[in-house]
Amino acid sequence: MISFSGKTVLITGAGGGIGREAARLMARAGARVALCDLAAGPLDALAAELAPVAGGVSTHAADVSDAQACQALAREVAARHGGIDCLVHSAGIYPEQRVQDMSDAQWRKLMSINLDGTFYMCRAVIPHLADGSAIVTLASLAGHRGSFGHAHYSASKGAVSSFSKSLALELAPRTRVNIVAPGIIATAMSEPLVRQKGQTLLDATPMKRFGTAAEVAGVIAFLCSDLAAFVTGETVHVNGGLYIV
Repeated sequence: MISFSGKTVLITGAGGGIGREAARLMARAGARVALCDLAAGPLDALAAELAPVAGGVSTHAADVSDAQACQALAREVAARHGGIDCLVHSAGIYPEQRVQDMSDAQWRKLMSINLDGTFYMCRAVIPHLADGSAIVTLASLAGHRGSFGHAHYSASKGAVSSFSKSLALELAPRTRVNIVAPGIIATAMSEPLVRQKGQTLLDATPMKRFGTAAEVAGVIAFLCSDLAAFVTGETVHVNGGLYIV
């Protein structure tokens, strides 16, 4: 029902759990996938896995906190694949640090990757986006209700949501922009939190389990697809009922 045949999808943070699963799902649906992470080497195995089913695969290294690197990445992907139909921006970090102990450098580093990186990457792809294109940014449950020990992360994700909604207004009707806000997803990024508060979080989750990266990827693929052709500026929460708007 979902096809990305003939479409190019640029995925940042493709080496992480959610980015990797989004790449797998969209490649199986026929997309040309441009995989990006801080280093391209670790993406080689994923690229080899996807090559037999995807419409094409390329790997790219870029630091999303570097505006010039984002511009170069967008140009490179567009030149190689003939434009960009979808951007899935999932690059981000999730360190733990309480505000009273947080340094200026720690605050700035997180904001430079999670928030500035979203701005830089979205801005970079705009000149290369095709008609009927889509952008999906990754926010978080934390951006809506806060998170103990992760105030900088929560602040960045709240800002990503607001930025993405404004971008949806600016880019319509040619490009749709939507936000996916995961809850507790079983990935390497969430392992420390699960170790500390796993049972408490499970008890508070109506679905009584943590989500998987593949389940988040399914929502991302839907929002990028023609099935969501009249959906823009929306936040889709994927959290098993832990946070119900």
